[in-house]
Amino acid sequence: MPLFPLTLPQADLLFDPAFLPAAEADALLAQLTAEVAWEQRSIRLFGQEFPQPRLTAWYGDPEARYTYSGLAWEPRPWTPALLALRQRVAAACAAPFNSVLLNLYRDGRDSMGWHADDEPELGPKPVIASLSLGATRRFRLRPRPGLVLPSLSLDLGSGSLLLMRGSTQQHWQHALPKTTQPLGPRLNLTFRWVGGK
Repeated sequence: MPLFPLTLPQADLLFDPAFLPAAEADALLAQLTAEVAWEQRSIRLFGQEFPQPRLTAWYGDPEARYTYSGLAWEPRPWTPALLALRQRVAAACAAPFNSVLLNLYRDGRDSMGWHADDEPELGPKPVIASLSLGATRRFRLRPRPGLVLPSLSLDLGSGSLLLMRGSTQQHWQHALPKTTQPLGPRLNLTFRWVGGK
């Protein structure tokens, strides 16, 4: 099934809720959870160190070094599973990717705060493909301060693929809030090109 557009002003979003079949998504969740070299890094907020509320990993081509939230990442080499996923996602999105950021949300208490993927290494109009595995979580988008636009909430189920491109990061922030619902793990892979194009 091809990606279809989502209506959001000053954004370019495409979505496929069933990019991967359920059985394949479940198998990949188990495989990647076991084989990825997960880390729980700390970030500095208001002069204090706090562990990020999720596990993370960075894989990619050797030159795909990345910095966000004050954290510098050197890419680990692609695993066969991640390399195969990169090729499939790149074909579906008609875009090249040289790296992937993986976030493992162990349960509903793990989260991602409001941010935009607007680091200089990503270029002025980054193309970011977000593949979800595991528990369905609510993804939220809100306009940047000063913009009067409607917000959007989107449930990202297992096997879904969301593509953000164009001026989306210039005008919008996104987050994955905590939830009190009893949920299993969710693994999110965001494929991107680091180094400008």
